Amino acid sequence: MTIFFLIWRCTTISDLFINEQIRDKEVRVIGENGNQLGIMSSKDALKLAQEANLDLIKIAPTAKPPVCKIADYGKYRYELARKEKDARKKQKITEVKELRLSPNIDDNDLNTKANQARKFLAKGDKVKITLRFRGREMAHMNTTKVILDELFAKLEDIAVVDKPPKVEGRSMVMFLSQKR
Repeated sequence: MTIFFLIWRCTTISDLFINEQIRDKEVRVIGENGNQLGIMSSKDALKLAQEANLDLIKIAPTAKPPVCKIADYGKYRYELARKEKDARKKQKITEVKELRLSPNIDDNDLNTKANQARKFLAKGDKVKITLRFRGREMAHMNTTKVILDELFAKLEDIAVVDKPPKVEGRSMVMFLSQKR
């Protein structure tokens, strides 16, 4: 006794319907040169594609009627992959860099932290400045906001405040980003 397995792929890897997978009654057809051939039945469009030894690819399934293109499927998928890759290349990913301060920081240390923040901002990253409180420092939270204001004053020429200083648990947090 032999067992036959029938493999049916409704959609391809990139969710494009091709050739016999297109089940719509009428489709708008675009030729291999990019010219519109008009609205016709999917069977007629498939015949046109087969005569040209190409594939019928459904490129806009949500349109009324759906838009299909006569093209080489492998080449079309390759072009789509290239466009996606180029779009990803041009995309800038911003990182959030964190600087941690304590309430009893000295002026020289604050200058060092400001220089670090300046470098991060110059690269295009966002900077999260965290002022951490320990033990009895929690009682003097109101007076230590001045430290964050001083740091921002040193970076005012290249930075802008995304989120103003806010108390979160045992720390006060402020976000800075580069001026546009």
